[in-house]
Amino acid sequence: MKNTLFLLLTMLLLITTSFAQDLTAREIIDKANQKAQGDYHQGEIKMSIIRPDWTREMKMKSWASGDDFSLILVTAPARDKGAAFLKRSKELWNWQPTIDRVIKMPPSMMSQSWMGSDFTNDDLVKQSSVVNDYTQEITGEIELEGRKCWEITLIPTEEAAVVWGKVKIWVDQKDFLQLKTEFYDEDDYLVNTMYGKNIGELGGRTLPLMMEIVPADEEGHLTRIEYLSMTFDKTIKDNFFSVQNMKRVR
Repeated sequence: MKNTLFLLLTMLLLITTSFAQDLTAREIIDKANQKAQGDYHQGEIKMSIIRPDWTREMKMKSWASGDDFSLILVTAPARDKGAAFLKRSKELWNWQPTIDRVIKMPPSMMSQSWMGSDFTNDDLVKQSSVVNDYTQEITGEIELEGRKCWEITLIPTEEAAVVWGKVKIWVDQKDFLQLKTEFYDEDDYLVNTMYGKNIGELGGRTLPLMMEIVPADEEGHLTRIEYLSMTFDKTIKDNFFSVQNMKRVR
């Protein structure tokens, strides 16, 4: 009986390993994105902006539907509370309640800092799709956080209006977790590195509970995203992601 059980477990492992090896780079990235985002997700996060001489913390709520729709609402501190960012397809809006104004942000602003952090507007609202706007290739393997990972290099397609000249992502081969991402400019210089840390359970999924982004050329600079709660695949209607709702969502 024990020998039979061992044989079955060995066969299952071989089948799983064979399946993983047969995946293309695009399929791996797609599975990693689905693992991290699902078709829909909503949750609460804390962002810490860390500098050599000061630290600033913000709390936010976020909602998303695939790659097309997302809404981020700042809930703290008081001076920023109520500010919101809305993405619909390739369009991005910012609502600033302190001046009672909605600003439609042009593509040229995608590379700018988001709320003074080391994230860009593109990072936070997922303006570009790592599946559709880039070509993907498996370029190596490495162990991170005790997990064997694929190294996947992404090059933007000619027609894609994206911020980065190249992106490298390390994806865990077991759970499809994105454990490290490097962002390069058009001259192939490393700009930022993002790390997935503190792997645990979130919304019924195994995921990094913390993301840190570290600029390559600014010593002592760091932005940390901590996921406080997350719900996946609870349907959010498209009309939720409207300029009108951006002003009143809480």
